[in-house]
Amino acid sequence: MTAEHRAGAGPVDTGPALQIDLFLLAGQFPSFTHAEALRAATNYAILAEQAGFDGVWLAEHHFSNYGTCPSAVTMAGYLLGRTTRLRVGTAAAILPTRHPIALAEETALLDAVSGGRFDLGVARGGPWIDLQVFGTGLDRYRMDGFTAGLDLLLAGLSSAGTVRGDGQRFPFPEVAMVPVAGRDIPVWIAATSTPTVTLAAARALPLLLGMHDDDDAKAAMLRAHTAAASGSPIPGHASAHLAYVADTVEEAEATLRHVMPGWLAAAGGQPRIDRSAPPRRDLTGYLERLLAIHPVGPPARCVQRLAATVAATGTRRLLLMVEGDGDPRRTLANIERLGREVVPPLRRLP
Repeated sequence: MTAEHRAGAGPVDTGPALQIDLFLLAGQFPSFTHAEALRAATNYAILAEQAGFDGVWLAEHHFSNYGTCPSAVTMAGYLLGRTTRLRVGTAAAILPTRHPIALAEETALLDAVSGGRFDLGVARGGPWIDLQVFGTGLDRYRMDGFTAGLDLLLAGLSSAGTVRGDGQRFPFPEVAMVPVAGRDIPVWIAATSTPTVTLAAARALPLLLGMHDDDDAKAAMLRAHTAAASGSPIPGHASAHLAYVADTVEEAEATLRHVMPGWLAAAGGQPRIDRSAPPRRDLTGYLERLLAIHPVGPPARCVQRLAATVAATGTRRLLLMVEGDGDPRRTLANIERLGREVVPPLRRLP
């Protein structure tokens, strides 16, 4: 199932099929250079197409080795050119650090040249130093600033062909959108808080659900989204999962425990715009939570856990984060095995 968005209209179901995608962070592990991490992510995406996945989604991070891709849109353009069938999405482009109309132009461009294979996900991000470096400031991160940016982005993606600034945050006269969006380009909102869920519902946009929540928490978030949409469910939500296949649970968990804590630590070291210290995180506890709720272990266990998510949430798009072992050869093998032993049974779900 996919969801498509035209400014002023809600997402439209285009079919019941379960979509199974990769979620790539291009993380830098100890043995990687930045360039090697990005080349590895490219190889993962190319293999995903060959292994029968429907798409890939790309994370975006600045000034952090947790993810070495600073522009999910740029990386998406490259991967669209390297593939023929695969959908490529951003999970997510950080809207507060971008001009919304520049992002709308790039989205329409990639959609046009790829034959409609580009999916746009956007996020608020955090109160990081990015906002100072790129000159947008905390105002664009705060909820009213994020809302203004999102509304301008959606206006730029509409079929109107022209767009005008709001006179305050974006003071510019009416201009022509070139290229104008030629179809209903999908837009998702990454949400971790109630205000963002409410905003997504108000704009009839589906959610990108992160790896940190279990099925119950995701289901609760989707119920809140439906309630905020006046009780009318909005289809097309996507759910992200840590995914690692091995012959035994013990083998899978031991591999991830050996590598992931150091990688996760990089995510907590991102500089904040106010220079305050980031909150302390129990990385061991966080990883154990991920191992407890996600598809990690033998193929049958992975299928069961993902099927449970589909049943509990109604989500019809699954995003599998496959890089947790920190070794490109093992990651490629993980993708192949997921495509061969996990994806086919999931395809048969009602």
